[in-house]
Amino acid sequence: MSQRWRTVGLVAGVAGAVVAGAAIGAVTSGRAHRRRLAAAELAIGDLAPDRERTVLADDGVPLSVAEIDPVAGEPELTAIFVHGFVLDRRMWHFQRVQLPELGEPRVRMVLYDQRSHGRSGRASRRGSTIGQLGRDLDAVIRAVAPEGPLVLVGHSMGAMTIMALAEHQPELFMRRVTGVALMCTSAGDLASLRIAKPFLARRSPVAAVGVLAATRRPGLVEWGRRMGADASLPLIRTIAFGERRPAPELLHLMDRMIAGTSVEVMTDFLRTLREHDRYRALAGLRYCDVLVVGGDADRVTPYPHTEALAAELPDAELVRVPGAGHMAPLECAGLVNEHLAELFARCRPKASSWWRG
Repeated sequence: MSQRWRTVGLVAGVAGAVVAGAAIGAVTSGRAHRRRLAAAELAIGDLAPDRERTVLADDGVPLSVAEIDPVAGEPELTAIFVHGFVLDRRMWHFQRVQLPELGEPRVRMVLYDQRSHGRSGRASRRGSTIGQLGRDLDAVIRAVAPEGPLVLVGHSMGAMTIMALAEHQPELFMRRVTGVALMCTSAGDLASLRIAKPFLARRSPVAAVGVLAATRRPGLVEWGRRMGADASLPLIRTIAFGERRPAPELLHLMDRMIAGTSVEVMTDFLRTLREHDRYRALAGLRYCDVLVVGGDADRVTPYPHTEALAAELPDAELVRVPGAGHMAPLECAGLVNEHLAELFARCRPKASSWWRG
């Protein structure tokens, strides 16, 4: 193996994942590292759903969808949770644990893995766009929640997915979507972010090398990731979380999610993240009760992006989570769930009229 390609593999391994997602995936662990973590991995993220099914996207990509019923009684509304880049539906662990226990309103949760993430099928590079993610969300709604009131909850790229759906189908937000929560995200200009600029800037040499290596030598790129295995948890801690010290099981969960996303998938989404601009699409949310959440120690999508988004939605509730990083739903679950429960409660009167009708 030439020194040139060895260097490309290492650079590409680092270039893949630090964009509008939770943490860098370029230094995830190899087999030995996995064995060391095995004893420390708890049940976090591994709770079984009440039902699991596969929904086909409009281009045939299979999407893995999980449903969780309320603890008691019939649901009054359905909440669909959409995860971010290089993650999967396990990131909603604490929401999965606490929110089904709500008595008023009773909420059915739907969690799914975005295309090329988690248990869902792999998409082509051409199909790896935020616009397509919005159409995937529409497919999930049509298959799993074809009637009744909806609340959509998105984190990072998952929130961008909701924006894309509002861009293409604003009438859905007039008729059925009664509430929206946008967490740790941005409506555009991601290439200006300090942490993302090396990967999203036009003609970026780092991104170009990453795409080239992921396309031509994927095995070598994954070798580059394994070479940095020992540095993965400290780097995840620095990038994904804020000022609080995260519990070890949260770091392990993040590591497992990121390790499940190949560098090829990461590079597939670079262009759509660079081109993401959906400030105009936010107009489609004016019919909904909107919650906007951001951590003021977020290094991936800094809090000013949260403020800029909320400024376009003057009636939205803006929540600043002190000391939280990009993974506020994990590291500050109590506060986040409190505000989600309040959002669900505000949507309940609208929900009641739907179920009676």
